[in-house]
Amino acid sequence: MHLSSHDHPNQFALLQQRRFAPFFWTQFLGAGNDNLFKFALTVMVTYQIQVGWLPASLAGLVIGALFILPFLLFSATSGQLTDKHDKTQMIRFVKWFEIAVMAIAAWGFMSVNIPVLLACVFLMGLHSTLFGPVKFAYLPQHLNERELTGGNGMVEMGTFVAILLGNVVGGLLVAVPQVGPTYIAWSCLALAVLGRVLAQAVPPTPATDPTLKINWNPFTETWRNLKLAHENVAVFRSLLGISWMWFFGAVFLAQFPSFAKDVLHGDEHVASLLLVVFSIGIGIGSLMCEMLSRRHVEIGLVPLGAIGMSVFAIDLYFASRGLPPSAPLTVSAFLAQTAHWRVMADLLLLSLFAGIYSVPMYALIQLRSKPTHRARIIAANNILNALFMIVSSVMVGALLALKFTIPQVFLIVGLLNAVVAFYIFMLVPEYLLRFIAFLATRLVYRFRVKGDEHIPVDGPAILVCNHVSFVDAVLLMAASPRPIAFIMDHRIFQIPVLGFLFKLAKAIPIASQKDDPATYEQAFARARQVLDNGDLLCIFPEGAITKDGQLGEFKGGIMKILETHPVPVVPMALQNLWGSFFSRVDGAAMTRPFRRGFLSRVGLIAGPALPAAQVSPALLKERVAALLVEPLPGVPAGVPRPA
Repeated sequence: MHLSSHDHPNQFALLQQRRFAPFFWTQFLGAGNDNLFKFALTVMVTYQIQVGWLPASLAGLVIGALFILPFLLFSATSGQLTDKHDKTQMIRFVKWFEIAVMAIAAWGFMSVNIPVLLACVFLMGLHSTLFGPVKFAYLPQHLNERELTGGNGMVEMGTFVAILLGNVVGGLLVAVPQVGPTYIAWSCLALAVLGRVLAQAVPPTPATDPTLKINWNPFTETWRNLKLAHENVAVFRSLLGISWMWFFGAVFLAQFPSFAKDVLHGDEHVASLLLVVFSIGIGIGSLMCEMLSRRHVEIGLVPLGAIGMSVFAIDLYFASRGLPPSAPLTVSAFLAQTAHWRVMADLLLLSLFAGIYSVPMYALIQLRSKPTHRARIIAANNILNALFMIVSSVMVGALLALKFTIPQVFLIVGLLNAVVAFYIFMLVPEYLLRFIAFLATRLVYRFRVKGDEHIPVDGPAILVCNHVSFVDAVLLMAASPRPIAFIMDHRIFQIPVLGFLFKLAKAIPIASQKDDPATYEQAFARARQVLDNGDLLCIFPEGAITKDGQLGEFKGGIMKILETHPVPVVPMALQNLWGSFFSRVDGAAMTRPFRRGFLSRVGLIAGPALPAAQVSPALLKERVAALLVEPLPGVPAGVPRPA
């Protein structure tokens, strides 16, 4: 799709804008500070001091559990607070709270008081719990639909870079002899203060549900949040999909130290290298989403991400099994062996595809959740994430206790990912359909779109379009940021593969009133239900695919719908599809596969919406005909003559 870049600058341009930059750097510093503090404390307890009641082998586990616990206890409350109050005020409150916690932690580091530092881990977990719903509910209030994927990609990339830098800096500073803990104390406090200074520049973000009554019972509110999320099936299944990504990622992140030491025979710096590679992969994948999605919320990327995650997790098993034992390798010695490059490539690509998988899901949740409930639904997501990560730890622990090797654990998780992804895509066919549309518009056709700003991002509307081929619906699906319900000739459903896809898409079959009155009436009943639900409905008013490439007469069925549902009508025109494999250029479609080769140029132009009162079949035909000859860069214009 071709979009005008001056209207929608790329995601990096957001860093120059007040609505995004102060917020981005505030959350970046918060994530960095969390990890600097946690990692420095883990290193201190593991390597530098002996604590009788906290064995070094358990230190990382205890610190991780203390940090996650507030997500389970307080996410429901933080979601309510975020919906009820101005999000900018919430950000500033959270930053003051961070300064207070880091002041206590600074004293804890300087006096080497481990109980106080563990209490601060819990409080920093609470800081992240309060900030989580704010972070994702803030974006849809300041970014439009075209910017949401890029904005989420930037935040996801920033979070993982901050985690990486926090771990690296924390590890380096705490290792400085004698003064390491003091350096950590002042660094944590300085980052907290800097975060609060930046938060002052975040623009006002009004409350979305200021009259909300807070339910302080975390258990009943958690259940209520999950029920809220479940009201929209696509949103709820996306929550499960994101939580699965955290389950998947937690397996790898938790096993890096053991994997580096016992499987790759590297020293602790090799473990850090694996973390660097993993974080860079997530960052690149997150940033790629905007380019791949062409600046829409493109959930067709989710199956692509899931496939990549499984392929490279499974290959990591084959790349890492049977590596010869050796003395602990330094980073340079590790990199000198070519076998290790395949391991790093697998890790990089596995995490890159995890970034591609997660960003569109976050954007979908933000776009399709009710604004008044958005923060509470994101809080439900944080609760599910924490639960999935706990289950992940238990499962991996059980597998290792049963004498499975770490590469075998990676293999099991890679195979499980394929099963879970397939299950999610069957439950929510929209992911699979958008993936097919994503592939069709990039591998089969070179697809250009103009005027897609006329497709409403919310509320009911009817789209009308010329009918040129059997894949018209697939191309329209790719151009729309929202799902579309199509009314289609009942005979299309009998075509192998395409018929299955249209049934999966819950397309509405229609027959003529004379041939099948029951199907005819049922089609209109279902069409009205789509509009009642506030969704998009697409009609091909010609009633059948063109047999000669010309625009046929527009039938009056649309008027029957507008009588009871006077919604806006958006005229659209598909250009240059006549003559392609899926058109009836030779009297029958799909007979000569390479007639136009691969990547032939096709286009879609959407015109301004017409109010229902102005609509007539003749006017709609006139508008679509005008759009057919409108120039679109790179696409031959006009209606081709019959072949």
